Order: sequence, then C-alpha cells, then structure tokens
Amino acid sequence: ESGVTDRLANSAKTVLIDVVTVLIGTTVGAKTTADVFLTPATIKIFILGAASFCVATAAGVLFAKIMNLVSKNKINPLVGAAGVSAVPAAARVVQVVGQQYDKSNFLVMHAMAPNVAGVVGSAVAAGVLLGILGS
Repeated sequence: ESGVTDRLANSAKTVLIDVVTVLIGTTVGAKTTADVFLTPATIKIFILGAASFCVATAAGVLFAKIMNLVSKNKINPLVGAAGVSAVPAAARVVQVVGQQYDKSNFLVMHAMAPNVAGVVGSAVAAGVLLGILGS
C-alpha cells in the first residue's frame, strides 16, 4: 500500500478545508465593510447562534439519556450531541470523544443520522420562520 489515499484524506480534512475557509472568508470580507458588518445586531446574532449551538448539543445529550431510561435498547448519549446542523464536524467530534473513552467506539456513522436530521430540522425551522415573518 502506498499510503496515497491516507494522505489525500488527511489533506482534504485539514489543509484543503483550511484553504477553502480562508478563501471564503477573504471573499466575504472583501465585500463587507466594518460599519455594515460589525454592528450590535450582528454581535447579538453571533451570541445567539453560539448559545443555541450549546443548548442544542446539551439537549441532544439529555434527550439521549432520557431515551435510555425509557427504552429497552440503549444508545450512546454522545450521539445526541451530533443533532446540530454542523455537518460533518459534530459527528467527527462525537467520534473523537467516544474513542477517547473506549477505543472500540465507532460512532461516526451513527452520529451522522442526527447530524443530517439537524440540517433538515434547521431548514424546516427556517422555512416556517420565513413563512410567518415574510408576509
């Protein structure tokens, strides 16, 4: 085995995503001025987003624990933490944290289901909000 596939996968996970992030940030930043972008309203939106991300992660873990109380089949509560719409970062974090505690944990595929459900839920919630507030 030449190891080329591993190097390509590592490049896509690290270097390539960093370059794309910098390019997107640069193109958005080139079009935006500080007086338009950095307003109290945008700062409130950032804080609200960070708070909602934390609440969604904690709620996912808590609901997974509640499901374990009432369900016959137990699930790892970490999978509930992937229920936010940060694809695939949340699933990867669940995988890393799960393997820190038990090397035999392979949670990434199980975590992708609530991860994608978080994306669908976000899209539905955005559609409902646009429908209510847009008219």
